[in-house]
Amino acid sequence: MTSHVYTLHSTLELPLEDVFEYFEDADLPVEIADVEITRRNNTLIVSAVAAEDNISKYTPTAQLKASVTENRVYLDEDEEDEAGPFGAGGGPSGTPQWAAFGQQEEQVERPSELVEYACFKGDRETVLQNTALQYPMFEVLCDLALECEKGTLTAITSRDGELQATRIVNGEERAATLKVVEDPRDAPNGNGINWRDNKFIS
Repeated sequence: MTSHVYTLHSTLELPLEDVFEYFEDADLPVEIADVEITRRNNTLIVSAVAAEDNISKYTPTAQLKASVTENRVYLDEDEEDEAGPFGAGGGPSGTPQWAAFGQQEEQVERPSELVEYACFKGDRETVLQNTALQYPMFEVLCDLALECEKGTLTAITSRDGELQATRIVNGEERAATLKVVEDPRDAPNGNGINWRDNKFIS
């Protein structure tokens, strides 16, 4: 039986370094032998390599596409005394608290660094492209979604002839159901269901 991805919407974000680490030891679907990762300026493309020779080398296989952006990440202090940033003595080098009172007005800048993030954001045509091996690459995207601390992935797919709803929020699978709310053939003026809108997944 064939499988198909009907609709998909993603707002997933994860550090670019984590994407590369994931694919170093990823448990890929049997249809995919490997992936090829290409970066073109601020665009990251993860392309499927077919496990079998029944796909022509001229046939474009499914690929995941992400934009690469820089986000400032604030680092947590390794150790900070409960008495405050100046320790139990009050001020720097153990000086009395009143001596450091004037210095408290100067806000201590938190340590931070710029981290590159891969942002898989958009609908199916934007995030998951090409038809060959599309469903196996959708499964790869779902695995990546489980690694994301930020973002949502919703989709309507079919597998073995059955419709399925997928919803992953901030790295956790959530319950999802399909609801038939309107027959688009009965809708006047062509105002039927917008299958790009995943409000049918709850």
